[in-house]
Amino acid sequence: MPTPPVRTITLGLAEPHPLAFKTIEDAATMLQQARARYVEAGYDVQTVRISTRPVFDDLANWSNAALLEYARELQRMLDDFGLSFCSLGTASAARPDFPLERIDLIADMLAATMAINATVQLATQEHGLRVAAALPAAQVMRRLAQETAEGFGNFRFAVLACVGAGCPFFPSAYHAGPTSLSLGTQAAGILKQALLAYERSEGESPEFMDVSARVRDALIERVTPVVELGKMFAAEQDVAFGGIDLSPAPLGEDSIIDALELCGYGPIGSPGTVAVAAALTYALKNTGFPTCGYCGLMLPVLEDAVLGRRWEEGLLSVHQLLLYSAVCGTGLDTLPLPDNMEAQEIAHLLLDVATLAVRLNKSLSARLFPVPGKYTGDRTEFTSPYLTNTLVR
Repeated sequence: MPTPPVRTITLGLAEPHPLAFKTIEDAATMLQQARARYVEAGYDVQTVRISTRPVFDDLANWSNAALLEYARELQRMLDDFGLSFCSLGTASAARPDFPLERIDLIADMLAATMAINATVQLATQEHGLRVAAALPAAQVMRRLAQETAEGFGNFRFAVLACVGAGCPFFPSAYHAGPTSLSLGTQAAGILKQALLAYERSEGESPEFMDVSARVRDALIERVTPVVELGKMFAAEQDVAFGGIDLSPAPLGEDSIIDALELCGYGPIGSPGTVAVAAALTYALKNTGFPTCGYCGLMLPVLEDAVLGRRWEEGLLSVHQLLLYSAVCGTGLDTLPLPDNMEAQEIAHLLLDVATLAVRLNKSLSARLFPVPGKYTGDRTEFTSPYLTNTLVR
């Protein structure tokens, strides 16, 4: 089998905002060295990224105008070093003292930049769900749909619920603690190959523990060298190793749906899908690796070409995807919504995601795409290499 692609090498920075030019320079150097080490070992490294502490906490006393100018200056520094992904952290809106009027500023910051990512934390186990934060977060999504090309600003924004620091995947990533290096894989192909080799009698339903064991064993075999190289490099750089997020992030035709449907329960959306999603996620969470982030099945409608086709075929609904997130990974991810969907309705959807996260005590997020100029029944026309196209429903 080919080596699994490394979707991201993410460096979490301990330094508080405002970040100095030298901090960005040193981070870029370390990430370039990390990329080179993996490439030398035969791995395709798709992206390198910087995750930072929550900017609204570090710079709580700064004005909106000063924060916006800081985002622009940070973008200029990132450009100097060829860095295309940087998280400003999360707006801790679940905290009762967080000023909700700050949330709207995120739309300004993302519309003015290209590499900056940011999120809003709507709920935590400590503070519960802050209902009043849902509408301003939804309004950010509406603004980004209108104020960025193709609405692509929503690729860099998400609403979080019970998501901790240290996730390597964007836009959810934010940092806490000492500087650390974390990894994210694009492991959908590993799952698919493991299940293609799963022999059973025609018409026989698989044992879910067999599915989990086969996927777990394949991940251990294929990903162990990735983890060991990451740990070695982090030790050489005198930074912590933050772990690996094994979520099998799909991209285009490298689809997680291929693996899910090989389990023999029919296309996604069929009865048994919840059980299959749970079996695959069990494997991701029981490898013995130092892990971080979601470590669950990701179902991003606009990033997974096969999932996009199933969505277009009407085999899935929004709430089916939310149901699956109860036993798998990220929540609602890159979900296309009609341009005329009101902010209030989007806010209600965010509340559904956050409520599930709090009740189940699990990390969930919502990255929603109101598609500019597209309505129910229209087909999206994204030109980004990161997105596929499907119907708005």
